[in-house]
Amino acid sequence: MPHCLGEGDGCQVEGVSPACSGGKRENPPSLSRRFISGQILFRIQLHPSPSWTVVPVFTHHAHSASLSAVAVNNRYVVTGSRDETIQIYDMKKKIEHGALLQHNGTITCLEFYGTAHLLSGAEDGLICIWNTKRWECLKSIKAHKGHVTSLSIHPSGKLALSVGTDKTLRTWNLVEGRSAFIKNLKQNAHIIKWSPDGERYVTVITSKVDIYKLDTASITGTITTEKRISSLRFITDSILAIAGDDEIIRFYSCDSQKCLCEFKAHENRIKDIYSFEREGQHVIVTASSDGYIKMWNLDLNKIKDVPSLLCEVNTKARLTCLAVWLDQASEMKENSDKAATLSQGNEDEKSSIVRKNKVCRTDKSVKAAKKKREITPEKQKSEAPLQKKKKKQNSSS
Repeated sequence: MPHCLGEGDGCQVEGVSPACSGGKRENPPSLSRRFISGQILFRIQLHPSPSWTVVPVFTHHAHSASLSAVAVNNRYVVTGSRDETIQIYDMKKKIEHGALLQHNGTITCLEFYGTAHLLSGAEDGLICIWNTKRWECLKSIKAHKGHVTSLSIHPSGKLALSVGTDKTLRTWNLVEGRSAFIKNLKQNAHIIKWSPDGERYVTVITSKVDIYKLDTASITGTITTEKRISSLRFITDSILAIAGDDEIIRFYSCDSQKCLCEFKAHENRIKDIYSFEREGQHVIVTASSDGYIKMWNLDLNKIKDVPSLLCEVNTKARLTCLAVWLDQASEMKENSDKAATLSQGNEDEKSSIVRKNKVCRTDKSVKAAKKKREITPEKQKSEAPLQKKKKKQNSSS
């Protein structure tokens, strides 16, 4: 079952402030069903069937300053803030797991790789590589002379890219934990992102998206928008969803750099976009400064059509970032229950057919017996001389 996590400003909600470092502390029972904003973390539970509905689960005063980044994997949610800490939440145990205190500056970016590693970047210019089993810092790299503004891990887990306020794009060898390549940029980039297949990556500089090819590390195309780009997401290997400092979502082709579709999603600027796939359905999630989180159904076969709104929730806060945690255990249980129901239905149908066949066979045998009993004595008498006559003929021959 998907859980939507948003962060923003301007919402004062009582909650437990996680101040421990590396330890575990159980939250009050209500924390397992709450949400986030500014200093507040919002959690919203999505119920996809029979119709999409959203249920606010919890609000939690997560940090002492504005939240700036959020990331999820199959078990944990981590949040970064201007208070220079990273807070960890164990979604399976529904507890606060602790805090990471390695950085000296606003946490600007967080990204998990699988279940074992987390990368964090901050305004102190550091990129930290964390082991998520023991939550220890494996390596702290001085990545940029200025702030680290964004980072992205290659799908293979062997490479990472980062951009910073020193006007550089850096490639990192994560196997050896060292810099592999440095590219100078004309301006500071604030977003970098790998495509799902790892064959291309994009950088965002103000309102311009440069598309790079991995094998040549050269720009293959550029997309330019009217407003500053606040968020970007690969929907497929070749389709980008872009949100700027306005209320419009636009889908672009990386191959042609043409806008495939655009639609008004909110009443105010869009702060973040997230996407996920569930049972073949592509869902786009958007968060806006207007306080709304909305979910949209995207038909990739009709990419030029405006996505349909599935559901929405008003957090009444100025949201800053967004992530979706998919409860895979719940999904597997739901699917297994469906399969069990279907299997039971098939068994019932089969047994019904068997019973019908048995009834048919019984009916036939009953009818045959009745028919046998219905032979008249006259017929029996007329059949007897015939049988005797046949026997005589056989004996004479």
